[in-house]
Order: sequence, then structure tokens, then C-alpha cells
Amino acid sequence: MLTAQNKVGLILFPAFDWCITPDHPEREERLLYTRDQILEEGLFDIPGIEEYRPFVAEDQYIQRAHICVPSVVQRVTEPHRIAVGGCILAADLVLNHHVDRAFALLRPPGHHAFRIVHGTRGFCTVNNEAIMAEHIRHRLGPHVRIAFVDTDAHHGDGTQDIFYNDPNILHISLHQDGRTLYPGTGFITERGGPAAYGQTINIPLPPGTGDAGILYAVEHLVLPILEEWQPDYIINSAGQDNHYSDPLTNMKFSARGYARLTEMLNPDIVVLEGGYSIEGALPYVNVGLILALAGLDYSHLQEPDWDQQRLQQSPMVDQIVIQTVDQVKKLWETRRQVDKRKLFGNEPFFTRQRTIYYDTDEIMETQLEQIRLCEHCSGWRLIYSTAIRSYGHSTKIAAVIVPWLACEQCRSAADECYQRLTDGKEKNHLHQVFYQDSERDMFLSEQLR
Repeated sequence: MLTAQNKVGLILFPAFDWCITPDHPEREERLLYTRDQILEEGLFDIPGIEEYRPFVAEDQYIQRAHICVPSVVQRVTEPHRIAVGGCILAADLVLNHHVDRAFALLRPPGHHAFRIVHGTRGFCTVNNEAIMAEHIRHRLGPHVRIAFVDTDAHHGDGTQDIFYNDPNILHISLHQDGRTLYPGTGFITERGGPAAYGQTINIPLPPGTGDAGILYAVEHLVLPILEEWQPDYIINSAGQDNHYSDPLTNMKFSARGYARLTEMLNPDIVVLEGGYSIEGALPYVNVGLILALAGLDYSHLQEPDWDQQRLQQSPMVDQIVIQTVDQVKKLWETRRQVDKRKLFGNEPFFTRQRTIYYDTDEIMETQLEQIRLCEHCSGWRLIYSTAIRSYGHSTKIAAVIVPWLACEQCRSAADECYQRLTDGKEKNHLHQVFYQDSERDMFLSEQLR
């Protein structure tokens, strides 16, 4: 009898009541076809592959990773809470040694959701993987090392944002070059904040990259970095829109290529992200992922329209991929030689300004972020955020963020800043002030007007 070499837990919940529009790429059929294929292939009949049901996550889980404006209740729907609950369950199954690997096949997706949430962008409202990572840290402690490997065709900008200055998080994103695809970010120059410089690794790949290019990048860059950094857990944000049939991207990855990638990464937890070829790709890719996670043969896996000659990667793409991998590898190897004072300055705070567009909800957000340059911890942060909606209404908030393993000086300064913002003159210019301390599980919100 066929038996899984690795025990795999599948958390599959299509969230039938959530879609953007009935004919939108992000709709309920996205997982229905996958479930049908899993049943047709008899994967649930294989000993060692078990299905689990998610739960509805409470506010506390979400508030560890996000500041939802004006509140979690007003911003997060029940399907989003189910997706979050499924990811937390996936983590618990692995942490409790009930399974060796877990795969959360859930909607809605999450990797475009930033720490500050004014609405939905890139089909994402809250970041499922980031919330799951905070849950893992609450269970195992602040020193646990977590590596994200995002293989979605779109840059994982939300996950990058949340952990940009976190020294115990490694974020690797392989994606189609941001000059050619939403969200227009993910360049190799985006390398992390002052306390985690070099631990944000972006690998932008040219349109037309197929199995050869993506697997080359994994073998020659991603795996050596993971081997050196030695994470306790690897989380794969498994977007499937690199597939050659995807209507929103320009890549040439195959279902068998996805299976091989999964086998090479050997992730502890896999979370479904993008992928919008509902019939042509998703059923085959997900079956391949499950087989690879279970340690089973996937060599027979092939899409009905697979044409090796037509989907061959061009020599020009070959060359660009090799050059990109070499360039990013050199940056990784020399990351400790960089003079961070030239990058982040000698002032008490490093300041950066950003403009963030919520394409789904048509919201334009401007952010001013100040990160304390501290010798003893990663530094507390203050974020001013202004969101302007399409009908002209604006919301101005401030958020005080205390990092994991904060020193007493930073924690005290953050507390004083929150008190000043809620009691001082600045409150006349703000609608709301937030305080987030994930390690202490403290989340405060003060409505000012």
C-alpha cells in the first residue's frame, strides 16, 4: 500500500462566501477545482495525508501582526478570520508533532497586507503567514528563527514590510521583476532595516522564466542562504501564479517544477498564495505540492496542455537569471561588510517615507516611519499614516510599535510616546493612535475624533 513518507496535514477550506466579484480571478472556484482533483487522485486515501478544518481566529491573533484601521472588527471578514485560523492550525499541527508538514489551502490570500491595514490591496487584507509567525513566537519564545520563502510571481511586499527590521526573520522572495508586474517592488536593493540588514532578499526574475530558471535560483542561491542562516522553521508562501497558464503573469513554471521546488525547499509549513489559472494550473500544482510534501513520487504529474518545446526558457532569460543569482549571492556574502551608518545615518532615528496604493479599495496611503537606532535591541518605531479614499475622505493615525526583545530604554520611550500622542497637542491632528507590543501581547487603541 502507498504510504506517505512524511505525515502531511491539509487544511482545506474554500471560503465559499468570499470573492471579490463572481467572475474575478479571486473567487470560490479557485479551490473547488483543487479539491475535486485531490479527491479524484485519491490523495485523502493515502495513509499519512490527513485533512483538518480551520477555526475562526479572534482579534488577538491579528493584532499581533497588524494595526487595522479603525479596528479588526470593521476591517476583517469571517473568511479572512478562517484563513488566519487555518494557518495557525497548520503551525500548531507542526509544533505539536501531529504532522511533519502542513499545507494551508485557504483563501483569501495575505502576502500583500502590510502592518498598517486601511483596506485591501492585491486581494489581501491581513497577512496570514505573518500572523502565523507571531503565533509561533508566542508559543516558542522570541529567539525562534523563521525563514519565509515566497515563491509567488508577485513580490511579497506585505511580509517584507512587517519583518523588514526583525533580526530573527529571514524573508526571501522569488518573483517576476517588479518593473513588469504588480506591486512594482522587490528589487535587490531592498535589503532590510538597520537591525536586520541583509535579511530581506529579493530575487527578481525576468518574464519568461520557467522551470530551469526558478529551480536554478533555488539550488544556487536560496538553499545555500537557508543552510547558512539555519532557521528553525521554513514557511513557503506558495503562490502558483508563476505557472505558464496564469492569466495575470508572464512566467513559464510547470506543476512538476512546483513539486520539485517544494521537494528542494522542504518547508515545514506551506501557505497558498496567488495563482489564477483555476482549471489549467491549480489542481495540478496543488497535487504536486502535496505529493512532494508527503515524499511521494510526482514524476507522472503533467498538465494536459504541457508542451516542452513551446515553454522552453530562452537563452536570454538563462543569462539574466544567472546574472541575478550571482549578484544577489554577492550581496548576501558581503552584507556584514556594509557600513550601516552610511545607509541609516547617525541620528537617534532612521526615517523613511513611503506611498502605498490599495488597488482593490482605491486608497492612497502615505507613511512616515521612524525607527530608533538602538545598540541593545532592534528599536521601537513610530509610524504616521494618512489614508485618502477615492471619495476624498482622509484618515490620519499614529502607531507606536514595540519590537520583540525590546530593551527597557526603548520600551519606556515607546510608552511615553503613546502617552504623549493621546494626551498632548498632536491628538488634535490625529483620528486614532495605536500601541502594539507583540511580545507582551498588548494592543491599545485610542479614538481621538
